[in-house]
Amino acid sequence: MTQKTTLNEWLNWLEGLHASAIDMGLERVRQVWDAMQLKPAFPVIMVAGTNGKGSVCAMLSTMYQRAGFKVGCYTSPHIHRYNERVAIDLQPVSDERIMQSFAAIDAARGDTSLTYFEFGTLGAMHSFIEEKVDVAIMEVGLGGRLDAVNIFEPDVSVVVSVDIDHAAILGDNREDIGYEKAGIYRPGKPAICADPQPPQRLLEHAAAIGADLKLVGRDYSYQRMENQWSFQMGTSRRHALPMPALRGGYQLGNAAAALAVLDCLHERLPVGIGALKQGLVEVDWPGRFQVLPGRPLVVLDVGHNPHAVKAMVASLHQLPFAENRYAVFSMLADKDLSAVAELARGEFDGWFVAGLDMPRGQSGADIAARLQALGIGKVQAFVDVASAWQAALSAAGENDRITVFGSFHTVAEVMEARQQRI
Repeated sequence: MTQKTTLNEWLNWLEGLHASAIDMGLERVRQVWDAMQLKPAFPVIMVAGTNGKGSVCAMLSTMYQRAGFKVGCYTSPHIHRYNERVAIDLQPVSDERIMQSFAAIDAARGDTSLTYFEFGTLGAMHSFIEEKVDVAIMEVGLGGRLDAVNIFEPDVSVVVSVDIDHAAILGDNREDIGYEKAGIYRPGKPAICADPQPPQRLLEHAAAIGADLKLVGRDYSYQRMENQWSFQMGTSRRHALPMPALRGGYQLGNAAAALAVLDCLHERLPVGIGALKQGLVEVDWPGRFQVLPGRPLVVLDVGHNPHAVKAMVASLHQLPFAENRYAVFSMLADKDLSAVAELARGEFDGWFVAGLDMPRGQSGADIAARLQALGIGKVQAFVDVASAWQAALSAAGENDRITVFGSFHTVAEVMEARQQRI
């Protein structure tokens, strides 16, 4: 094994360790998990969903941390640095901590080949065990049933939403995708579904294994009022709750799912109403319908599938009037550009379309040609996101709005371009 002295060296090595970036299944990761005996003594919360799972993880992390617990949270992908994926008490862990965990996994895996994500998932849990957290919140990367995160035994599992994404892997309909996500449920354990229209296969799987299924609208509910909201689950009622700091109307459903988790784990991890409210008000999750201060108004949204873009458009309608509405947009080649374009049709007066120079990326010219073929209005193509962003800034007046969306990479590159100007 070549000695690796920096985290970047480790990450570059991991990218070439396995033959394919995505290799669904638990057999290989189970072998390493078993060899390392990565069986935490603290509660584990597992969160899956087409969209919203990261927001639920962020809310839970903030509320538990404000209640005085030491919280580990694993999410993906990252926006700027890999360390964002592995946070303890809301802060990314150090390079050294990640490298120590990676070294432990490499020593234990023998000849077993792991993907980048599988290696990182085991590394996150190793870090949480070594750092003796009180609770670990684990976001599922893809699907649920065969995702590496599912190697662990959750005390509570949450499926936030079910819609079409990664169709080539998970299926091209909500029923098949719902079944895959329901794979994180466990017999006798709380199994929350925050989707108001749960797929039948999800319901059937939960019943077949004897999971303690808790459905929004049936087992827990929430009600929005003018500037506050209320939550009810069984005999538990919480009134006069502050609106979540995360923007977007859909975040209230995510917050309700987080509160359902709190209630399920209340005996082991009690969270008082003060910490709960503080967590809602202070939660931070960049790039999720993030409205930046200043003019022109800028919205950053990592939405990259039809379900997310539909929610983004609904949230845009809640913002103040803008004289001109511009999009800075790029999308990976394996995403459903046609459906996204249809949902965003008429929402923007001009599109500044960029290429992404990476695997699964495509050129700005190719994206622009496809949008124009779909009848989308004024479209300009750029080589990269930074160029598209600068052009949008030059075009926009102080009463206009720029929405950056289509991919984590699109938002990350605009964030970096903005940082360089500061």
